[in-house]
Formats: sequence, structure tokens, C-alpha cells
Amino acid sequence: MALPPHRSRLTAAWLIGVDRRQHFRDVLGDLLLASQLCFSGQGYCFALARFCTEEDALHLAAYLERYLQQPDCQYDQHWAISALLHIDSRAGTEHASRFLAPGGLWHQWNDVQFRPSPPSRFIDELCALTDSLS
Repeated sequence: MALPPHRSRLTAAWLIGVDRRQHFRDVLGDLLLASQLCFSGQGYCFALARFCTEEDALHLAAYLERYLQQPDCQYDQHWAISALLHIDSRAGTEHASRFLAPGGLWHQWNDVQFRPSPPSRFIDELCALTDSLS
């Protein structure tokens, strides 16, 4: 039995993130932006957060710029903002601030969702757990 494509991409992205295989950065960023398969973006966001560089932040910001402007799309926006917050906290940057400013794209998108919720820092916990296992 073959795995559905989203499961194999999700699994691959998580393994790439765990092992910090940064040479996949641009591929993951492109796949995230394309948003072709359900749930796969969660793995892409995790991997980009684990790499934790300026380039990763730019991939996540590009995703948020596109998909926060589409209130009917509930994809991986929560994962992307959490990953971006993780990078900001580690790198001392403020990429997420423009999305989270009062009236910013995060609030505009989140306010029209069926179940609005504040941005979360759950990627911090996932990365910390991954670090503790290595």
C-alpha cells in the first residue's frame, strides 16, 4: 500500500528538519508557497524553523504574505507564524511583527476564521523536544 503523497512529504519534511538538512531549504520554501497538499506545510514550517536563518524567515514571510490575504484559505498559517516567531526569538529579528501589528494581516485573516485563535509558539516546543532527543 502506497502512502498518500501528503504523508510522504510531511514525513520527509520532518526528517529534513530533525537532521537540519539545509540544502533542502529552497525546495521546502517553494513547496510551502505552492501549498499543493494538505498537512505537508506543517513539516515545511517545522524544517524552516529548525534551520533558523534569515533565508528561512523570508520563505515563511512570503507564505504569510500570500495566504493571510486569502481569508477563505485555512492552510498552514498557524504553523508559519509560529515558525517565524521561533526564528525571530532565536535570531533577534522581528519578521513576524509586521503581520502581528494591530490591524495587520494576521489579525485580518484570523478575525474571519471559524475559530479565531492567537498566534502560538508551539514550534518552540517542537524544536526543543527535537533538540533534547539528539
